[in-house]
Amino acid sequence: MSPRTQATKQKLFDATLRLAGAKGMVGLTVDEIAASAGVAKGTVYYNFGSKDGLVDALLRYGVDLLATRLHSADEVEDLVDECLGFFADYPAFAQLLVSELWRTPGQWHGTLTLLRDDIISIIKQHVQRLADADRLPSGVQVSTASAALFGTLLVVALDWQVFQPQRTRAEVRESVMMLVRGLGPNS
Repeated sequence: MSPRTQATKQKLFDATLRLAGAKGMVGLTVDEIAASAGVAKGTVYYNFGSKDGLVDALLRYGVDLLATRLHSADEVEDLVDECLGFFADYPAFAQLLVSELWRTPGQWHGTLTLLRDDIISIIKQHVQRLADADRLPSGVQVSTASAALFGTLLVVALDWQVFQPQRTRAEVRESVMMLVRGLGPNS
């Protein structure tokens, strides 16, 4: 992909997130996205085929960015910090992700299922280490704990950004880590 094409797509992603954060995806038009990005309406269709194609690509792009950050984490605390940092950097993406993940059946359900599975698999590696160290309560499945941690991080990050912006990322991370540490008998 040429640098110019990538720059155009980035402008469209940024505009879509800005608008989605301000008014939500429902009712958001290609005209509004193009105008906000400073491009012609045809540019959206040329690059993505449709608004749905744009949102699908945006979801994939955002989850790829999140996955890259999570892969850099060595410990659960690093994973929590990276996830919170990502959602602090991209709060509108967090809003979009939450609204689309729990809208059933959503327009992008297939894409989100694959993307969710990607993120959960990264988290699962860390949670498996906790399980291997006997830090998960008896009977708690690693897959359930992994999904719970991701859901917790997503909702906590949104709550932090919307209702408690005065809190620092370190304070929020420590609150989540208190929950994680409290999971098992060896906490």
